[in-house]
Amino acid sequence: MKIWIIVALSILLGACGSQSNYTLTSPDGALVLTLTQTSDGTAVYEVSLRGQPVLQPSPLGITLNSAEFTRELTVSAVGEPSLVKEHYTMVQGKQRAIDYQAQEQRFAVSNADGQSLQVVFRVSNDGVALQYSFTGEQTTQVSMVDELTGFAMPEGTKAWLQPVALAQTGYKNTNPSYEEHYQMGIDAGTASPTEAGWVFPALFKAPAAWVLITEAGMDGRFHGSRLRQHSDKGVYRIGQPMQPEVTIGGARLANAPGELHSPWRVITVGDLATVTESTLGTDLADAAVQDMDWVEPGIASWSWALLKDDSVNFATSKEFVDYAAAMGWNYTLIDADWDQKIGWQKLAELVDYAAEKGVGILVWYNSSGAWNETIYTPKSALLTQADREREFSRLAEVGVKGVKIDFFPGDGQSVMAYYLELARDAAKHRLLLNYHGSSLPRGLHRTYPNLMTMESVHGFEMITFMQNSADLAASHMAMLPFTRNVFDPMDFTPTTFDEIPNIERRTSNGFELALPVLFTSGIQHIAETPAGMAKVPEYVKAYMSDIPTLWDETRLLSGMPGEHAVMARRRGTDWFIAGINGTDTEQTLTLDLSFITASKGQLITDGETNRSFTKRQVAGGKTLDITLRPRGGFVLNF
Repeated sequence: MKIWIIVALSILLGACGSQSNYTLTSPDGALVLTLTQTSDGTAVYEVSLRGQPVLQPSPLGITLNSAEFTRELTVSAVGEPSLVKEHYTMVQGKQRAIDYQAQEQRFAVSNADGQSLQVVFRVSNDGVALQYSFTGEQTTQVSMVDELTGFAMPEGTKAWLQPVALAQTGYKNTNPSYEEHYQMGIDAGTASPTEAGWVFPALFKAPAAWVLITEAGMDGRFHGSRLRQHSDKGVYRIGQPMQPEVTIGGARLANAPGELHSPWRVITVGDLATVTESTLGTDLADAAVQDMDWVEPGIASWSWALLKDDSVNFATSKEFVDYAAAMGWNYTLIDADWDQKIGWQKLAELVDYAAEKGVGILVWYNSSGAWNETIYTPKSALLTQADREREFSRLAEVGVKGVKIDFFPGDGQSVMAYYLELARDAAKHRLLLNYHGSSLPRGLHRTYPNLMTMESVHGFEMITFMQNSADLAASHMAMLPFTRNVFDPMDFTPTTFDEIPNIERRTSNGFELALPVLFTSGIQHIAETPAGMAKVPEYVKAYMSDIPTLWDETRLLSGMPGEHAVMARRRGTDWFIAGINGTDTEQTLTLDLSFITASKGQLITDGETNRSFTKRQVAGGKTLDITLRPRGGFVLNF
């Protein structure tokens, strides 16, 4: 029997019984992190913006199995603050070229055995990040037991949070997969309706600033974290995945031989535009493992969104290839059971047919072994490296461009490792990836540029299943640009102009038209069918045929989570502006377009009915008043 030594870590920043303070300031001097040893010897940190409190004194600490960190600790090193600067480029998302800089300071704390824990803090102009790092004997397996890190919200803070679904619930036991609706504008400290807690990113409005909390920098050795169910007195603490959230025989919590590094705990701070435009989620992710110049983002046609299982056949797939080609889109996705309903031989024929039209084929796989009860195939075909080598090499030989992989089991360490293993092995065969029924990307698309998107959202398919989801769709989608989609690509699979079978659609056509620009995804899967697209005006089809998935610049022009969102995105010298009204009442917005140098642009919005369009010219370089009907929207292109 193994006997584990379980201890809580309390970081001491000076002699016992005394108090020591350290401050670290953002490059622009506005954001300040203060690290304090309290009189009882524990450590807390707090964050202020221009002198106003954003986070109250918040706890720090971890619990490990392999090293005993008690109160008998010595601060063995306090590093000098240093400026971290980095320039990198992305192949998808809201900003192509990114310059990151932050002040960094490292603290080393040693125990009586000479073992050392390093705590690293970074403060940038748009947020604070912290990371734990422990190194021991290489023969010792280091594993996480608990993390004490907390985020203490000031009195009067409001929260916009998504509950975590309980593991092994939902369709065929496929939860959790980040597919719940948000609770909006609740009082900080409100308990999650599930014991599993709240997902990242978690959004708060403190009296002094907006705060968006998440994590980034997953190396496969750590589990995916969340916020705990209870947050007494507004103190939110890091939580853990539930017991079943693992691959078969896999580990739930972080573990590694000899050393362990936590992901960065990311706290984005500022006004709503600063938080929404921030790139901290990729700034703090690991750099790309290699240059993947073959990766091509784009738009995809997809039959299953509205036509479901019966659409997975050769004839319909060929029709959707023709549709993608006519629209100038890059890809067509063939969904579940293609191996049975189409087969490898006809798939190869379809790939060749699509290639002649300049369209790449993507195919679906079931990620799972026995961790859920799904029956869709190909299933259990990617579980081992040998499995992946067999499947991926065959797909590459046929000419398939990418793989959609579904039904992951949650946030356990073994699942996080599985994501990286899939991305690594797919990259060897130049295959793009799309994870569904999945956890949050956490910046993984920077590390593996072939990762195009992840679902991790209550997306369009849920609207096609349940009228309640359709009823809540407008406010839900007006929430996502401020939470789920801030840092990471999101495969919401947006946009339908025609009717949804057996569901009454509540959003207008203008609303639906705005979504492919408002939402970012390396591959944007469009839900509308060829028949539905044939019913819209030619100017709408022309707009839909030229929507980028990689932007040079992003600006939030107006917004309130769950109520409305207006985003401007630039590609080269062209600006695309998209806005939606998530409420049931008419809204009039005044947009500042002074940054637009073009003299004229085209506005497309709702016509006389929710199922029609109208267009007109507008002037750049000035303000624009626009009235949005309930659950309506618009696009504006300069």
